[in-house]
Amino acid sequence: MSGRLAPVRGRVDGQGRLVEADPELLTLHLRAGGQEGGVLAPPQLAALVRLVRRIGIVVSRGVLVADEEGDLDLWVRAQPDDGGVSLAIAGWNRRAAVPASADLPAREQDFTRADADWTFATDAALRIVSLVPPHSGVSTGDPLTRLFTLQPGEQGALPMLEAVAMQRRFADQHATVAVSGEQVRLAGAPLIDGLGRLAGFSGAATIVPAEAAGGPGAVNADAFGERLDAALRGPLDRIVANAETIRAQSEGPLRRDYSAYATDIATAGRHLLALVGDLVDLQAIERPDFTVAPEPIDLADVARRAAGLLGVRAADRGVRIDRPAEDEAAPVHGDFRRVLQILVNLIGNAVRYSPEGGMLWVRCEPGGRTASVVVADQGKGLAAEDQSRIFEKFERVDPSEPGGTGLGLYISRRLARAMGGDITVDSAPGQGARFVLTLPAR
Repeated sequence: MSGRLAPVRGRVDGQGRLVEADPELLTLHLRAGGQEGGVLAPPQLAALVRLVRRIGIVVSRGVLVADEEGDLDLWVRAQPDDGGVSLAIAGWNRRAAVPASADLPAREQDFTRADADWTFATDAALRIVSLVPPHSGVSTGDPLTRLFTLQPGEQGALPMLEAVAMQRRFADQHATVAVSGEQVRLAGAPLIDGLGRLAGFSGAATIVPAEAAGGPGAVNADAFGERLDAALRGPLDRIVANAETIRAQSEGPLRRDYSAYATDIATAGRHLLALVGDLVDLQAIERPDFTVAPEPIDLADVARRAAGLLGVRAADRGVRIDRPAEDEAAPVHGDFRRVLQILVNLIGNAVRYSPEGGMLWVRCEPGGRTASVVVADQGKGLAAEDQSRIFEKFERVDPSEPGGTGLGLYISRRLARAMGGDITVDSAPGQGARFVLTLPAR
């Protein structure tokens, strides 16, 4: 930052061009390959702008942006503005290269933020500014310790509190999740304001597998899977982001075939990311001691959130999602994060297989001792013999079609049944498909 107290500001017009920018943002844009008055170049900021334009509401979140001099942790507030989007960046913290021994063991730095079970941001007093996904009983403004009970390390120290005092990164802060009692590991980076003062932390929380929670040095297949996932996710994210930058032709026109190659690279990278995530989930759910931690949740609210997360993808295909009304509720017992994962998978599949310009419906249905979410599409439907096969591992109706990994429905059904529910399908060729997630009512 430049010693200023006010946030770094900018504005992107309806065509995605950065038409106004403070010097810091303009420099970042130019170093990412953009041009003055050209399309916003940093892919992570451009993606946030597209999201805000699609959903039409203010979004505030932490964004990690790659820069020539190292990654930047930004806290960005994006607001719809007369056809464009206004940006205000209050945190601007550069991730300088540090020795492996400074905060993390060698190679552990690769695993601090990837595939987190929660991401969070706090203010300087460690009050929650954002929490994704939300957790029942915890609201914005609550102390972070209302959700996570910090545990001292072997020397009796609390790495997170030491990081507050020293205004530095922290990792390996072990904690217990309120209510569920799950063991997690917290890691984060400081957000620094324009005067160099601590403005808060941007961080992540990752659930520690039961076997690994026994103490340092515990090695198990789950820990290996998580580290493999983390080690692959970062490079793949970077490949996808760079391919998207090339595809968008931010540095000027390209030959059509080069732009097509970049699109293919981005598509393949996303497919690999999905496969990595599914393999890690598969490893977890097939453990004999796998359990979930059901809690009171609103199934209609989770369905609305899942539909919102897929709004941009649906809009890109011209598909409309008709989701539950804002005043509709469906109280059930379930694990919020897992239910959201299931519905994102079901709605994502419906978007993928809907015809362009089509529509899909997300409906809640009470059922006495149960409540259900129905996801219905206008796709080509499923033959009777395929309706059970699609819930098996690595099975897809037509492997030649672009799509998922063949694990999403298998994982989703296993998760639903672990919560005392189920997923069923009703379909016929040419008549679309109707997937139903059922969970115990409360």
